[in-house]
Amino acid sequence: METPDIDPALLRTTVPAQARRAINRCNLPPDALASLAFQLGPRALELDGVLPLHRPLFDRLDELENAAERAALFQSYMTAHFLLDDAPALGLSDTARINRSKLDYLRLLRGWLFDSEGREGAILKAWVESRFGLLTGFHRRPLGELDTPAREAFDQEVATGLYTTCALEAQIDLLYAWAQYEFGRRLPGRSHLLLYRGYSGAGALPRVGELADGRVLVQLNNLSSFSADRERADEFGDRVLECRVPTAKVLAFSQLLPGRLQGEDEYLVIGGIAAVRWLS
Repeated sequence: METPDIDPALLRTTVPAQARRAINRCNLPPDALASLAFQLGPRALELDGVLPLHRPLFDRLDELENAAERAALFQSYMTAHFLLDDAPALGLSDTARINRSKLDYLRLLRGWLFDSEGREGAILKAWVESRFGLLTGFHRRPLGELDTPAREAFDQEVATGLYTTCALEAQIDLLYAWAQYEFGRRLPGRSHLLLYRGYSGAGALPRVGELADGRVLVQLNNLSSFSADRERADEFGDRVLECRVPTAKVLAFSQLLPGRLQGEDEYLVIGGIAAVRWLS
């Protein structure tokens, strides 16, 4: 944990109470996992009940050394477990008003990569709220407090999106668990990734402090896209920040499913307080 010269009070910096829920569905409370201390010295995050429920999948993954074979097994398991290739089993018929099979975890990720401010982005941000307790601060526009019109419109968009799916949040649960498993297999012992993100406008991120080494403390939205390629990040804003992102805060990444996702070294990063360095 890189904290030798940091004031303990600063380490406890976290998102304000109005930006988080009192409870969540993982092994650390929202204020802890959103803190600067967590970014600098992270620990594994586990969603309630996911690993025990899907233990047979991970036991089979343990037997495979090839990442591509593990990806194929994961996709086959998702299809079978969630009946993704059986629309009638999901309620689709000639008389059904809604096709519940039209949005699954793959379409959700592709939607995010195409436009993180669209319906798919709203669903993923709402999933972070439910599982990690970090509220969405921005979706097309600042959402403000829980009873604002912007927030109500966001909640309605999420509800409408989830209503046309089958167990989509549970699919994302397993996707996150598998991404964490893959980090353990591909990067054993690695706790952080050096990632980049482009921003436009000086006030794009709430600034909450500064470290002695020049890094700035900012409050990230509850879910954001980062890139492993600085030049790629530079295409998305007039300023680029560099951040050591805990692998525990990565929901998914483009190379997790080679050939199925079109993003270039893109990572979906769960938010909170982060120490970043502005590069431009």
